Amino acid sequence: MLYAVHEAAYYSATPVRLASQFARDFWSSPFNPAAASRLGRTLFAAADVTANMTRRYGKPAWGIDSVEVNGRPVRVHMETAWRSPWVKMRRFWRDPADLRAAGAVLDTPAVLVVAPLSGHYATLLRGTVQTFLQDHDVYVTDWLNARDVPIVEGRFDFNDYIDHVATMLREIGRRAHVVAVCQPGPPALAASALMAQDDDPLRPASITLMGSPIDARLAPTVTNILAEERPFSWFESNMIYSVPPPYGGAMRRVYPGFVQLYSFMSMNAEKHQEAHKRYFNHLVIGDGDSADKHREFYDEYLSVLDLTEEFYLQTVDVVFQRYLLAKGELDHRGRRVDLGAMRDIGVMTVEGEKDDISGVGQTQAAHALTPNVPDDRHELYVQPGVGHYGVFNGRRFAEEIYPRVRDFIARNEAVSAAP
Repeated sequence: MLYAVHEAAYYSATPVRLASQFARDFWSSPFNPAAASRLGRTLFAAADVTANMTRRYGKPAWGIDSVEVNGRPVRVHMETAWRSPWVKMRRFWRDPADLRAAGAVLDTPAVLVVAPLSGHYATLLRGTVQTFLQDHDVYVTDWLNARDVPIVEGRFDFNDYIDHVATMLREIGRRAHVVAVCQPGPPALAASALMAQDDDPLRPASITLMGSPIDARLAPTVTNILAEERPFSWFESNMIYSVPPPYGGAMRRVYPGFVQLYSFMSMNAEKHQEAHKRYFNHLVIGDGDSADKHREFYDEYLSVLDLTEEFYLQTVDVVFQRYLLAKGELDHRGRRVDLGAMRDIGVMTVEGEKDDISGVGQTQAAHALTPNVPDDRHELYVQPGVGHYGVFNGRRFAEEIYPRVRDFIARNEAVSAAP
């Protein structure tokens, strides 16, 4: 019912949205002599804020066309290397001719960036992908919106997620390096362990876990406490809804992205209110650069996707309530996941000092859980002064975190390539 109410609210706001868009166009028109006046700019700002608050935010484009290598621009091409009804594995590759002109190495390590399936699109990692492209052949899991997947395609659960990660690693065709950002840490680590148990020749050469709840019992945050205090039945009863027509996944039971979004925004309501007040003032005074940065952030932040019922509920149960991977009790399709089987897969963890989603300690728990990985292939790093988002994006990531991850990957690439 909530999903239907949400859709009804969107369509009922159509007159307000259209009127605001008309007013915005009117007060920004170069043919309007009053557009540059204080009153004109104020009315334009009010109309723009209203139009943006009532519109639909679709999936943003990747928009990665080039990257700088050795101080020279190198064209970037994107292709779909593998797909299922639930994901498109995107490959971003740098133009060989441009790399030669830049004097760069052509044969570089392959990195699989496992994006979160937790409410936002994988494009949230655009900056992460672009940074890794400086030195790597990059693949990324571009998860699809469950509301658009026809119900005849069946289920997608925690075990399917693990299988997808393993399948994509095999599709890359050589030992790649996994970079799991936030939510995918536990299933990506499980997939790596299962491939190690099978002595799979395409098991990852390393795995880097960034701000991930490997052991959510440690340094619990507000999110962890909520998941622990509420009974599992509460999540079943209050977080799951049926997709209404006309979406392709009509009648599929999902955890709606807008529920996740409202939850996160309510945790920082004052911060978002202040951001929109500043945006309004930037429009009034004509500060276009600041206004553009605000729009760029919220175009991404307000774009959300739905998760299948079974994947969401199993994640709550396995990761946040029973801590099965951390306790060595996770079974995958009747088979125990043995992290001790990882012996030649490097493990790096990256955490943010001010992370209020995955507290410091939750990610680095992976080191104790993989005791058979040689000490020189473990690396633990806590970035001072950043929160959850800063662990994988922004200036501090590019300047302080990424160089460490790059060097870690390079060391493990050399070891895995040695005869």
